[in-house]
Amino acid sequence: MLSRRHFCCAGALTAATVSLGRAFAADQCAAPTQERQAATSPDDALKELKAGNERFLAQNMRNCDLLGQVRATAGGQYPFAVVVGCIDSRVPPELVFDQRIGDIFSARIAGNVAEDDIVGSAEFATKLAGAKLIVVLGHSECGAIKGAIDGVELGKLTHLLQRIKPAIEANRDAPGEHTAKNKEFVQRVATTNARLAVQDLRRDSQVLRDLATQNELKIVAAMHDVANGRITFLE
Repeated sequence: MLSRRHFCCAGALTAATVSLGRAFAADQCAAPTQERQAATSPDDALKELKAGNERFLAQNMRNCDLLGQVRATAGGQYPFAVVVGCIDSRVPPELVFDQRIGDIFSARIAGNVAEDDIVGSAEFATKLAGAKLIVVLGHSECGAIKGAIDGVELGKLTHLLQRIKPAIEANRDAPGEHTAKNKEFVQRVATTNARLAVQDLRRDSQVLRDLATQNELKIVAAMHDVANGRITFLE
C-alpha cells in the first residue's frame, strides 16, 4: 500500500512526465522560424522528410494545433523543403511526410513534370524563400504516366503529357507490352520520369544549379507507393 509520501512523489513524477511530453509536442509543432531554417542543412531537410514518412507509416503523426500554426506563420514563412508532386489525390505531400503549416512548399502538377512554371516556383522557394531541399515525388499507378504511355490526347493535357515522353523513350527496351496495362512498365516509366525531372530542374535553372554547387540545396527524386504509403528515395 502506497504511503502518502509515495503517492505524492508518484503524482509529481506523472505531472513532470506529462509536462515534458507537452513541451516535446510543442517543440515538434513549433512554426518554422528564419533561424531554424538557416540552421537546417540540405541533409537535415532530407532526414526530416524521411522521418516524417516513417511517422506516417507508423500512424504516429504529430498532433498539432493547426489554427495556432496559421496564426504563428501569418507574418512570414520559412519552409525547409519543396515537394514537386503529382496532383493525384492519394499523394498529399503534407500528410505522407507528416509536415504541417509552414513546413514545406508544395508544387503539384499532373505527372510531377518540371515545366517552366514549376522551375520558376522552385527558384522562388529556394533562392528567395530559403528552402534547402527539392524532392520530385512520383508515385505508383500514376494516371498521367498511363495516359502518356497510351498516347492520350485531351485539350491542354496533350501538351503536358508530352513532357513524359522522354521517360517512355528511355524504357523502350523494357520487357513486356508497352501499354498502361503493364504495371511493371508503368512503374519503370514513373521512376524514370521522377529522375528526369530532377535533371530538368538542374538543366533549366542556373539559380538551382548554383545553389546545389554551393551545397546550399539538394535536389532528389522519390517514389510514393499508393498501396502502402511508403516513400522510397532514389539516391
